[in-house]
Amino acid sequence: MSGEAAEWRLIVIPHNHCCFIISAISLFMCIENSGDLERSPHSDPDPWEVQHRHKRSWVWNQFFVLEEYTGNEPLYVGKLHSDVDKGDGKVKYVLSGEGATSIFTIDENTGDIHATKRLDREAQAYYTLQAQAVDRLTNLPVEPKSEFVVKVQDINDNEPKFLDGPYLAGVPEMSPLGTMVVQVAATDADDPTYGNSARVVYSIIHGQPYFSVEPKTGVIRTALPNMDRETRDQYVLVIQAKDMVGQMGGLSGTTSVTVTLTDVNDNPPRFTHKSCQYTVLESLPVQSVVARIKAADADIGSNAEMDYRIMDGDGLGMFNITTDEDTQEGVIILLKPLDFETKSSFSLRVEATNRNIDSNFLSLGPFSDTTSVKVTVEDVNEPPIFSAPLSKMVVSEDAKVGTSIGKVSAHDPDTSSSAIRYSIDRNTDLERYFNVDALSGVISTAKPLDREANSVHNLTIFAIESQDPLQTGKGIALITVLDINDNAPVFAIDYETILCENAMPGQVIQTISAVDKDEPLSGHRFYFALAAPVAGNLNFTLRDNKDNTASILTKRGGFRRQEQPVYRLPVLIVDSGSPALSSTNTLSVRVCDCNADGVALSCGAVAYTATGLSTGALLAILDLTLNKEQFCFS
Repeated sequence: MSGEAAEWRLIVIPHNHCCFIISAISLFMCIENSGDLERSPHSDPDPWEVQHRHKRSWVWNQFFVLEEYTGNEPLYVGKLHSDVDKGDGKVKYVLSGEGATSIFTIDENTGDIHATKRLDREAQAYYTLQAQAVDRLTNLPVEPKSEFVVKVQDINDNEPKFLDGPYLAGVPEMSPLGTMVVQVAATDADDPTYGNSARVVYSIIHGQPYFSVEPKTGVIRTALPNMDRETRDQYVLVIQAKDMVGQMGGLSGTTSVTVTLTDVNDNPPRFTHKSCQYTVLESLPVQSVVARIKAADADIGSNAEMDYRIMDGDGLGMFNITTDEDTQEGVIILLKPLDFETKSSFSLRVEATNRNIDSNFLSLGPFSDTTSVKVTVEDVNEPPIFSAPLSKMVVSEDAKVGTSIGKVSAHDPDTSSSAIRYSIDRNTDLERYFNVDALSGVISTAKPLDREANSVHNLTIFAIESQDPLQTGKGIALITVLDINDNAPVFAIDYETILCENAMPGQVIQTISAVDKDEPLSGHRFYFALAAPVAGNLNFTLRDNKDNTASILTKRGGFRRQEQPVYRLPVLIVDSGSPALSSTNTLSVRVCDCNADGVALSCGAVAYTATGLSTGALLAILDLTLNKEQFCFS
């Protein structure tokens, strides 16, 4: 090795120190290169190399090894050889890197490389390895490490796969020929850069003649025009993807494509029957459902939504029709009460119209239909009906017992025209002020009335069929009690009148008013005067203000509590009734000590201080004071 650098060689067929190994399973290439020798970063500098840079004759490039080798023996990859190796056994070959020893082995004596395991390109496409020749005795390198690649060569061992399958797609019914439905895509794990192993073409296995698929793109299109959802709404296609451009021997995979025809409004509503009849009881409450009708529509969803209307007939105003949004039925509603005796049947013409009409399919219309509906009213035994549900009556509060007030009347609306008996609901006349004649319906007083206790009586009157007592009608008799002048006027309140000792003559000390329980139509008018026994007294006078009030005034001044602490003034009040009623009401006037503003400071009798008087004298003074209070107006 002195004076000359060694060379690596892989020799099977010698060819100017550069060679190719070719076989059915592997290929090694030695490519001419003028690059410098690679040195291990851990090796010492070579003095010779510093003085003279050696030009190498080749560098490692790559091996090719077919994947999925199935032989029983290890797969021969290639052979390494160094010019330093003279065949005397002094050189040993060493292999390191990806898969060294576990997948790839090297004969240390000959440099032969084998693969001991089956390789899968789809798992790992290449392996990077390092080769080195070392002195067998010292284990020192006789060549720097050189890196090369073992590339796993693809074979067609993977079928195409539809990673997004199975597919669900939809296309409107009645679509034109060639309408795109969906695009499918298959992937092939084989090498797309080598051969045709990953070149896929598409074909339809199941689903013809309804659909087709473009071989190169996987686009599925309709193959027939005007497919009808109402005839068949779903198709299951089987699409195949085959590699090797579809040639014989290629691998294939399949997927399913479920195509649903989506609805369009291509079917008008149609009534199954051009006429229909319904029967209802005349007692059916207003706003009740009379009938449900439905126009058939083969479409679904919004394309089957419809509106109903009553076009004409003798039931206009008696009935209305609306759409039940859940069932798309036309719901006929009663708007007014039915009466068999007045009208026993009605005829309606009803129209159903699609709500969402597609202009593309107007030629398939019209998108509406009509039907005739007959509603027959069935008679029921109805309770008696009052000629007037509310009967208003008046009676004077001084009416004698047994006075007739008014009359109620009811009749049986049925054709049988049963006799009627009347009675009062005593829950509305607990005091039994009234009676009703069972046959005639005449209402009369049963007790004396008092308007001031109850001015209005609200009676419920029953009208009962004689043939069927369960059939009972109800009416109202509203009885108003008219007022008479039977109550005298009185003071409006209990007055507390204060008279200051310093009051001046002609001073108003009290204004009084009156109330009366009666309510004359023209309103109240009261007249005030002092009662006759005191009309001419010297202390007080009364002035009628002509507005239902009166003023009490003083005639003099100088009132003293010591002389008389209280005055009692009888006041006569007369109303304007016919005949007029009156009452005498007593006004108490208390004499008080007041300040300058007229505010009472103390009222009532004042204790006497009589020094030297005997007990008999004090009693005589007290008796005199009491007599003065009793006869204050003398």
